[in-house]
Amino acid sequence: MNQSQYNQLFSFIWNIATDVLVYAFEKGEYKKIIMPMMVLRRIDVLLEPTKEVLLARKKMLDDNNIQNQDPILYQATGYPFYNTSKFTMKTLKSETDPLRLKMNFTDYLNGFSKDVQDIIDKFHLRQMVDNLTEAERLGSIIEKFTDDKINLSNQPVKDDEGNVRLPGLDNHTMGTIFEELLRRFNEENNVTEAGEHFTPRDYVKLLADLAVLPVADKITDNTYHIYDGACGTGGILTIAKERILEIAQERDKTVAVNIFGQELQPDTFATCKADLMISENISAFQYQKGMETREYIAFDSTISRDGHAGETFDFCISNPPFGTPWKEDLKKRGLGENEKKKFTDSRFTVIDKDGKELSFIPDIGDAQMMFLANNLSRMREDTALGTRIVEVHNGSSLFTGDAGSGASNLRQYIIENDLLEAIIAMPEKDFYNTGIGTFI
Repeated sequence: MNQSQYNQLFSFIWNIATDVLVYAFEKGEYKKIIMPMMVLRRIDVLLEPTKEVLLARKKMLDDNNIQNQDPILYQATGYPFYNTSKFTMKTLKSETDPLRLKMNFTDYLNGFSKDVQDIIDKFHLRQMVDNLTEAERLGSIIEKFTDDKINLSNQPVKDDEGNVRLPGLDNHTMGTIFEELLRRFNEENNVTEAGEHFTPRDYVKLLADLAVLPVADKITDNTYHIYDGACGTGGILTIAKERILEIAQERDKTVAVNIFGQELQPDTFATCKADLMISENISAFQYQKGMETREYIAFDSTISRDGHAGETFDFCISNPPFGTPWKEDLKKRGLGENEKKKFTDSRFTVIDKDGKELSFIPDIGDAQMMFLANNLSRMREDTALGTRIVEVHNGSSLFTGDAGSGASNLRQYIIENDLLEAIIAMPEKDFYNTGIGTFI
């Protein structure tokens, strides 16, 4: 997608808010409606071509009393998700009665498979349908998002001669639009979320190259695992995966790459999960760890509720939040703001060479060093490659904390164990809404 095409798509989506939601909702509510509808349409448009096949397959399964239907229905759509209602977003827009439209839209949402239901719940889509119906805007917003002038699918739209009329929307461009919409909505509402959700594409490519290129000669025919404990919309994971596959192909190696992540913000998690289901085609989005079923992309705080406990990875690449207090993580453990010493987690302590326990827990006002300690706990000791860790930090990680504090202990441990290869100062103003200096 070139810049002109991107600008046209972004402007169209942005104008939906000003055309449809104005006077009916406060500006602060716009993003809570536009973002979910954008993700929902992205899923919906991929299911349109196989709708009739899916419904026929569903009827056959029901008629034969087959209980485990998911694998067959996934096969019918070609994706690890489906919708068994008779509606699509395009057929819904033909209904003019507001109450019937609400009923039909609810039936449509209920028809999605379980992983999409998780996305719907995280976005609070059912409540949004109630609000749009009450404001008599549901039909209008469905009509806008199904307009033939835009394409939210990852597949291109072609004309009758087979020429591409509208390019497909890949994962990272989706993330770019997501962040730009957030920035614009927040500026309109005087809210600042300085690059919380998204790392610019060029920056991500550099992170991936720093992780992979120095060990490119060690890549073998193997399966590699990439992890991001603050994965946002998933851009770092997908671009790092692409880079490993490119390097392997250049060296005539056959590799597989699995991606693992965790995200705290519900709408960002939902966007990430939707896009990875589309682009990665991850069936059911779950895997087995012993007797436990886990999500490839876990929801909740990495600090207090580790979604990948005990897992180790080949590459850990993250852009964790800067200057963000972690007192809510203490609350989740039943602790007060002054009880960080009682916060016990093996990821944040080690036994040093003298047999003494060394705590990495930093000041309550900034969690970024905890993400680094978390990644250190993921290191593999039993492979030729080991583990490569690349993280983005602001300057405070380099100097905050007195001697003997958690941050100082972590820096000391990294340096004394010869784990540090480089600290790279990056240009300012690399991230949306902030000129803060960053370091890799």
